[in-house]
Amino acid sequence: MGKSANTDYELIIVGGGPAGLTAGIYAARSRLNCLLIEKGMFGGMIVTAELVENFPGFPDGISGYDLGELLYQQAVRFGLKTQTAEVTALELHNAQKLVKTGEGTVSAKAVILAGGSERIKLDVPGEAKYTGRGVSYCATCDGAFFQDAKVAVIGGGNSAVIEALQLAKLAQKVTVIHRRDQLRATRANQEKAFAEPKIEFLWNTVVKAVEGGDFVQGLRLRDVVTGKESTLDVAGVFVSVGLKPNTGYLKGVVPLDDYGYIITDKKMETEVPGVFAAGDIRYESGRQSIIAAGDGATAAIFAERYLGQ
Repeated sequence: MGKSANTDYELIIVGGGPAGLTAGIYAARSRLNCLLIEKGMFGGMIVTAELVENFPGFPDGISGYDLGELLYQQAVRFGLKTQTAEVTALELHNAQKLVKTGEGTVSAKAVILAGGSERIKLDVPGEAKYTGRGVSYCATCDGAFFQDAKVAVIGGGNSAVIEALQLAKLAQKVTVIHRRDQLRATRANQEKAFAEPKIEFLWNTVVKAVEGGDFVQGLRLRDVVTGKESTLDVAGVFVSVGLKPNTGYLKGVVPLDDYGYIITDKKMETEVPGVFAAGDIRYESGRQSIIAAGDGATAAIFAERYLGQ
């Protein structure tokens, strides 16, 4: 299929996680003129996982970094072009799609949006000030800095519990702070956390502020039931309260749900012809790497069919 005279590419993929890289593998193998744009590290959020045990083909598990690297290597082996840049806008001009980045503008006939999600911040005093100085959003990335220290994990879902378990291998004590009176994590992860003697739980509690000097020294807390405030001495704070989709630049361009996730049909296509979405950025995604990869494959297959029309 030849390159259009008035477009840079046939297909542009936004996002280099499992969804985007799998879409890139399929597109490149189909000999589409395709570009994948990723603003950060190729592999997406999976690269921060210490061990991935539920991705098929790795019976002993694999580190998230290694899995992301393998997906990237496989995609570029088939000739996928990549660019490191942040996408700031998507403009639709009839059949042509303009993708604007900090490095310039490129165009294509079809686009797959696979930009994934990012961590939700607490938005409390001191959080921004101490980010990188005790406040972190990734235990795999920063846990080693807190050897034998007291740390806190904020959240009650799978991500928070997994972070706490990772930190328990390094820290002196890990306090999990959750605004409810029970975890939302899977039963298997809960059992592991409750069995770990280094992990303690503060229920019905929220963070009011992060405090310290040059680095984090503690948290100011509030009990949501009694209203009582207290302090907790910690050297590190790991925030894991959820995710939000990277769709801020897509409002008014493609249909989004109330939380900002992209609405697609079973072909991963939006209401805008030629614009597809895959992975965690998509409405009702299972938010698992293998599901994201499947979304990416589906999106690439139907994007190719769209281009062949």
